[in-house]
Amino acid sequence: MNEPAPQVIKMYAAREEIYPRETSGRYARLRWLCVWLTQLAFYCTPWMQWNGRQALLFDLVSRKFYIFGLVLWPQDFIYLAALLIICAYLLFLATAVAGRVWCGFACPQTVYTEIFLWIERRIEGKRSARIALDRQPPSAAKFAKKGAKHLAWGAVALWTGFTFVGYFTPIKFLGNEVLTLSFGPWEWFWVLFYSLATYGNAGWLREQVCKYMCPYARFQSSMFDRDTLIITYDTERGEPRAPLSKREEAKGGSCIDCSLCVQVCPTGIDIRKGLQYECIGCAACVDACNGVMDKIGEPRGLIRYSTERAMLMHYTPTEIRQRTLRPRVKIYAGILALIVVAVGTALWLRTPLKLDVIRDRGAMGREVEEGMIENVYRLQIMNTTEQAHTYRIRVSGMPTLTQVTPDLVRLEGTETKAYPIRLRSAHGAGNPGSNKIEIELTAVDQPSLHVEEHAVFFVPR
Repeated sequence: MNEPAPQVIKMYAAREEIYPRETSGRYARLRWLCVWLTQLAFYCTPWMQWNGRQALLFDLVSRKFYIFGLVLWPQDFIYLAALLIICAYLLFLATAVAGRVWCGFACPQTVYTEIFLWIERRIEGKRSARIALDRQPPSAAKFAKKGAKHLAWGAVALWTGFTFVGYFTPIKFLGNEVLTLSFGPWEWFWVLFYSLATYGNAGWLREQVCKYMCPYARFQSSMFDRDTLIITYDTERGEPRAPLSKREEAKGGSCIDCSLCVQVCPTGIDIRKGLQYECIGCAACVDACNGVMDKIGEPRGLIRYSTERAMLMHYTPTEIRQRTLRPRVKIYAGILALIVVAVGTALWLRTPLKLDVIRDRGAMGREVEEGMIENVYRLQIMNTTEQAHTYRIRVSGMPTLTQVTPDLVRLEGTETKAYPIRLRSAHGAGNPGSNKIEIELTAVDQPSLHVEEHAVFFVPR
């Protein structure tokens, strides 16, 4: 007896190349508007100037973050953390209301894939031409088109990497280094690293990033409910499918099975099979289907933004909007509003002057001339404004406490200075041991710029 042939189980399915078809319509225009807005902001912001320096700069070397008129120091990291929390809650709120609208219109992966696809279409042609070109044997014409495409991709990727590094190193300084060919090793590394990431993700991986690498696709369903707007196919209206020439005899629905909704999808899914985690909500299938409906004289909306409950209950657009402010959305919006108000209030009340008092532990109160007791301190002063100020130092807390060192200190804008001071007091003025004192710092030209710190004056027993 012949033994049955062993079955081969494949653990990995080879990637099928996706050739998204170009589409036009309301959502395509909105998507390109997002491309222009996000990229103008990304590429132009590093070149903007504010008070004679770069408006937005995360200067890791100097440990200062410049955000237009705001200067943040390592001690202000909580504000950056709060900003990330605000962005997260904005994403949660948008997802609860409109599904993966961020993924479909503003995510960097979507934006750069759109840019790279535009370059590919301009050089290699429409979808059918690109498929035919890839199936052709090697030739000079094929090599020229492919080479031109990759050169264009590389130019965009390099400019993107250069701009990204310009948020951490002054971009004018980077530009001068490019012109003089004097890039440092770390600058080369980060520019090339980010350029390669852009080139690889937008040029080669594309939908693979959204389907397998992005964690957001995996946990998005936890923020969905039956009233979340998603891309939906109207099964009742569309089925049974039938070609346009056989619709009457087959008593077919509105769907003529043209497959354009599949051809335009950047992740290659068929939305008619229902909601899938690969769907990024870009609405390209909506534009394609609406165009077909216009041509065959059918109403638009066979594929549309709707909700699961609206499809079952046949809600009107007004009824869908009325269900937007449901408890989940109100909770997200309420938490977001509270965080924004709290952070805004903290920034408004934030004193742009910081003072740390460090007592010299090597001299635990020493007796000097005339029976006076002296303590030495180091004031760590941070002027977080961009204007120079002269500050007056005042001390209090003990009857005969005096300052031996000068009581005026000047700091330039965004300067940190360690300033030593010596304080003296009569031997019997304080209790033996530790005595609480206050050290006060006030700007001479701006009395409202004021900070006070507690310290200890030590009197030997």
